[in-house]
Amino acid sequence: MRSHVWWGTTAMVLGLLAAGCGKGDGGGAAASDTAGKSVSDGYPVTVTDCTGARTTFSAAPKKIVTSNASSLELLLRLGARDKVIGTGFPPGKGTLPTALDAQAQQVPALGQTVIAKEKLLGSGADLYIDTFASMGSMGDAPTEAEYKTAGIKHIYLKSTACAATLKSPVTDLSAVEDDITSLGAVTGTSAKAKELVAGMKKKVDAVQEAVGGTAENKRPTYFFFDYDAGTKQPSVVCNRQIAHAVITLAGARNAFADCDGDYQQVGWEDVISKNPDWIQLGVRNRGSEAANKKAFDEAQKWLESNAATKGMKAVKDGHFLRIGSEQTTIAGVTNADTVEQIAKALYPGKVD
Repeated sequence: MRSHVWWGTTAMVLGLLAAGCGKGDGGGAAASDTAGKSVSDGYPVTVTDCTGARTTFSAAPKKIVTSNASSLELLLRLGARDKVIGTGFPPGKGTLPTALDAQAQQVPALGQTVIAKEKLLGSGADLYIDTFASMGSMGDAPTEAEYKTAGIKHIYLKSTACAATLKSPVTDLSAVEDDITSLGAVTGTSAKAKELVAGMKKKVDAVQEAVGGTAENKRPTYFFFDYDAGTKQPSVVCNRQIAHAVITLAGARNAFADCDGDYQQVGWEDVISKNPDWIQLGVRNRGSEAANKKAFDEAQKWLESNAATKGMKAVKDGHFLRIGSEQTTIAGVTNADTVEQIAKALYPGKVD
């Protein structure tokens, strides 16, 4: 099984916050915060996960454990740090923006990878936010009955858990926005959630106004080179992965848009046959600007020196984008930033 780590997690099995899987095109939640909105402070709040399971909160949780850095980052951005008592797959120092990094480093790591079942159930948490669609070979996960016995409510993030089984491509960020909105409702930070979603929409709408009308055959083709996933056999982002939506919204054509699913391993001959116009050097945050530059340099040098890839159009033209993997392939607030960054590179002068 290939490793596809983001701050230590496995992106192929990233899960989604409970407000339902929504449509494959990102068209909103099947169910969201619905119950009791006339009650003080907006509670009770009910969220529904990808399987249809409903979880109701009569008040904001006080002790939250997150499965990895993706759900932790969302809580930090929402201003809910005081509610977080632990995490799995802790973010490395410097891998989150400065203000968030300081907070993240204060969160106890209950596991350097998947939190052990006994440790999670004995953590004292009243909510576990799970960013894994399926634990599978990643460890012995508690059953829902065991969560209930321990007094822990268990919900999933929404943005990518169902990615591999969506019925149609994801082409917008609505699932990410639903996650933020739902987490805000659950933790009592709805005002901040609304602010974050509005900021994302503003950036994406501006890009769409500038380049959204570009005819399909005029849009440059785009390959996300996941350098850290390995170079022997490339791993590509398919049309159910959030990166596909990011690339599409930026006015580009994902070179592997015809691949149904979230990720797929292909051969270099497949990439070469696509002959992309642009290549994003997918490098995960190393924790410092210098370390990141070194990794980007290595990824670019590999493409330029490899006999099989150096003849591709993007390589010969020097059309490389140095944008981190996390903000492209992991659902979150910075997906909108990536849409803007890609658009500015591909359409110079058109996007402010």
